[in-house]
Amino acid sequence: MNEPENLPRSLAALATALRGRHLSPVEVVKTLLKRIESEDAKLNTFITVLPERALEEAARAEGEILAGEYRGSLHGVPVGIKDLICTGGVRTTMGSAFFEDYVPDHSATVVSKLEEAGAILIGKTNTHEFAYGPTGDSSHFGPTRNPHDPGRIPGGSSGGSGAAVAAGLCYAALGSDTAASIRVPAALCGVVGMKPTFGRVSKSGAFPLAWTLDHVGPLSRTVEDNALLLNVLAGYDAQDPYSVERPAEDFTRDLQRGVRGGVVGVPASHYFEHAEDEVERRVREAVEVFRSLGAEVREVEIPHLPETLKAQRIILAVEAYTIHKERLENEPERYGDEISSRLRDAEHLKAHRYAKAQQITKRRSLEEFEYALQEVDVLLTPTVPIAATKIGQREVKIGDYEELVFSALTRFTGPTNLNGLPSLSVPCGLTHSGLPVGLQIIGRPFDEATVYRYGHAYETAASTEYRAS
Repeated sequence: MNEPENLPRSLAALATALRGRHLSPVEVVKTLLKRIESEDAKLNTFITVLPERALEEAARAEGEILAGEYRGSLHGVPVGIKDLICTGGVRTTMGSAFFEDYVPDHSATVVSKLEEAGAILIGKTNTHEFAYGPTGDSSHFGPTRNPHDPGRIPGGSSGGSGAAVAAGLCYAALGSDTAASIRVPAALCGVVGMKPTFGRVSKSGAFPLAWTLDHVGPLSRTVEDNALLLNVLAGYDAQDPYSVERPAEDFTRDLQRGVRGGVVGVPASHYFEHAEDEVERRVREAVEVFRSLGAEVREVEIPHLPETLKAQRIILAVEAYTIHKERLENEPERYGDEISSRLRDAEHLKAHRYAKAQQITKRRSLEEFEYALQEVDVLLTPTVPIAATKIGQREVKIGDYEELVFSALTRFTGPTNLNGLPSLSVPCGLTHSGLPVGLQIIGRPFDEATVYRYGHAYETAASTEYRAS
């Protein structure tokens, strides 16, 4: 096996090189560890790096591949795991003072699946404290910084995962998403992030933020890479009470089909309101790319979106407070000021508001989105209405509209946490200052394959256009 000078950009290309014995997993890991050593002091994407373990796993993978015992596209591929997801024998901190020295004796189901597929755990990625924040700059271990501008946020709460993938420190990473936390880092760091359908991927072994809204999913550099990861992560798990049993499928199966003759829907309201001009412009340009590829573009109406978002935020607040109530009462000083304040804000929320959000608004939202998706294959929206803000910034002005940064970042992503629909963020260009913009692609329940097909078609067309220019 050869030493890598310039590693392949994509996981899929790396997998081909590893399987063909053109690259050594050991040398790939060594190269990435050197990158982490030189780059991560500035970015702070990892809380724990695992050089000895990663090299041992790489040597094992290399031996297996040389012996013809190839396990699949993740075999020998270095990945990061959000430090909210348990890894047996490896510190798992939740970005908090409470767990700064916690070493679980078990691994989350998704970690076990990656290990069985031969993936190499190179480290645990930084997270907003207990995942309760979409900026990614409030962790017990310090803020993660955006690789495009280290003075700006990476998005959260899976900011370490998004930034590590964007900076080329690992080939993919796992994140969790309760209101935005996979898709916002994907959008702000310029990578691909999937929040799968609720119940598609096990949450067993992931520390909860809100039981009925949490999702676990992958971040990667390309859409194909993301689909390859979901192939491994998806599946029923009896240890997760919210897990849904579905037949196994290959999420890459339709990537080459194209979208000619398909239909994309663009919501007429909510998703383009109070969005920065450059963000809206990049997303509108992305919509036109689909038209140029032969897809029909239709405007669609989705009613009650503000109520949907409000219900998601009520459920999140109540469930997060319930999860943290005992710690908050007994050891309040161990929380950061920001999360402590956010948790306490939910203490006096009325029970009827939570019940209505769960029993009425959630069901109605799913029905309204599914009705819109009867006429179109996917919905296209901005992932977030703003580009990355500065570290520590908590208010933003969008035109004449002033808003809390936390609110702005989750405004376009929260609805599909409530109704559980699959949502993919794909990079769709940069602002004039070089900050990434994300396109959100929303699909029908358990139809991630179609979401990936549209994402891949756009990604391919956009990269071809970029190279031509």
